[in-house]
Amino acid sequence: MTTQRTSGRRKQALAAAAAVAGMLTMAACGGSSDSGGSKSGAAGFDAANNKVAQADQVKKGGTLKFVTAQDADSWDTTRGYYGFMWDFSRYYSRQLLTYKTEPGAKGAEVTPDLATDEGQVSGDGKTYTFHLRDGITWEDGKAITSQDIKYGIERVWAQDVLSGGPIYLQQMLDPKGTYKGPYKDTSKDKLGLKAIDTPDAKTIVFHLPKPNSDFKQVLAMVTASPVRQDMDTKSKYGLKPFSSGPYKFQSYSPGKSLVLVRNTNWKASSDPIRKAYPDKITLDISTNQSDMDQRLINGDYDIDASQTGLGPQGRTIALKQHKDNLDNPVSGFIRYAVFPQSVKPFDNIDCRKAVIYAADHVSLQTARGGPIAGGDIGTNMLPPSIPGGEGQKYDPYKIAGANKNGNDALAKQALKACGQPNGFKTTIAVRNNKSQEVATATSLQAALKKVGIQADIYQYDGSQSAGIIGSPSNVAKKKLGIIIMGWGPDFPTVQGYGIPLWSSNYILQSGNNNYALIKDKTIDGLFDQYNGELNEAKKTQIATEINHKVSDGAYYLPFTFERLLNWRSSRIGNVYTTNAYSGYYDFVNIGLKSSK
Repeated sequence: MTTQRTSGRRKQALAAAAAVAGMLTMAACGGSSDSGGSKSGAAGFDAANNKVAQADQVKKGGTLKFVTAQDADSWDTTRGYYGFMWDFSRYYSRQLLTYKTEPGAKGAEVTPDLATDEGQVSGDGKTYTFHLRDGITWEDGKAITSQDIKYGIERVWAQDVLSGGPIYLQQMLDPKGTYKGPYKDTSKDKLGLKAIDTPDAKTIVFHLPKPNSDFKQVLAMVTASPVRQDMDTKSKYGLKPFSSGPYKFQSYSPGKSLVLVRNTNWKASSDPIRKAYPDKITLDISTNQSDMDQRLINGDYDIDASQTGLGPQGRTIALKQHKDNLDNPVSGFIRYAVFPQSVKPFDNIDCRKAVIYAADHVSLQTARGGPIAGGDIGTNMLPPSIPGGEGQKYDPYKIAGANKNGNDALAKQALKACGQPNGFKTTIAVRNNKSQEVATATSLQAALKKVGIQADIYQYDGSQSAGIIGSPSNVAKKKLGIIIMGWGPDFPTVQGYGIPLWSSNYILQSGNNNYALIKDKTIDGLFDQYNGELNEAKKTQIATEINHKVSDGAYYLPFTFERLLNWRSSRIGNVYTTNAYSGYYDFVNIGLKSSK
């Protein structure tokens, strides 16, 4: 998922980011004389980072207050692609399977939700059968049926009406695109997708043309939520989704606010996942980062729903005065530069290596916000939280080691090897609404200049990414040799992270994410091998192999394994970060320590 899909980082002043970088490191190392722990009742610094903070203090009732600097792309379960939307949607939507309500890596494991168990899988890995629990109902009290689940999944095929969300279900169940979606379905019940059978109201059977060992992960995504046909308002569904969870929409004003209240027809006995502690959940949408951060610190809000971390000003105040309210998780995102092979001389691996060696990796880390707010120096292309990820242990270009401040001698050697001994000219493409990305572009530009590579910086409208950097023809036409971007997993496996970036099958004419235009038969073959492999240890081994192949190919210059500095209010408990949502807090069972 792209940064924009996870709510987008807000505008932050470049000067402020640079100015506070040193201060952040000092504050994080030394703490402060008044961390606010005993006074505020906060759990302590990093108390909810991969562990549960104050679970035993939660009471039923009260209003849980979220704030965000950006509304969801859509609250429609088929269309939403922002990470925080997927997290938040568990309040009003359920799936056959969902993620465990446990911290860290355990939270990325699937567990039954609407289904009675994790399903029966045929020996060839192509058929999945699930039975539904008793007592599962919609917000009007009617039973949720297998047909509702099938219809909700079929909506993914209606890309002409419901575009924007992930399409893994379509790719896994109907790779040739033979089904046209429920709105063009000529069958009487509009349930004509042949890959799914519903022999009765409580049984659903999936038939995959070829096995995919991550299929259960995809069924745990919000796109696999049930939708009832008579409540489907098509393109308007995101304004008021019909609830299958413990909360329902009371009011929604796009770009301003959302209020959820209890769904009185939800039965706790039918739901092993959701505790439904608060009586009400509010989400206010603010457009001012500094004001939002200040109001979080003041206690007006409990959590930043977008989970992109405090801004420079908020970080400085919070680290000095309220450190016990902060967590510093690894986010699951990698920030990087990527080299499109369609733009010369980046069709040559040595020219790509020249950029990697010339870059000052400490300077790039500082531009991202330093070790605390930016993250550890990135050394390869698989997030450490993904099975098969090795963190800084795998560092083929010694990015975090001997070459961390750049190695001009090796860069010049690489330039000579690629036939460009005097350097060359290129263009760095960067989103104009991402100040940290602009700062990394400036850092990279300065480092490249020292070895004779002249790089212009091209700033473009971040909301137009799909047609600018996502169009290979436009990238080639504008000669965008270096693209600055970030990516996090759609689901926590090498397939959920890497297939849109590295598979030749995912090179699109618009909305492309394989910016490097990697067409490597070995990488494609490893993905095929991974998808058909059911042994978890072997899957992890293949994931490592894929990462090595990609990283060794010098298609990318990783900047950071991103870290966040996130705020939790002193009013809340049962808070923890989870790998299921890229190091975000798992929202679903957060409660208030007092019902007032």
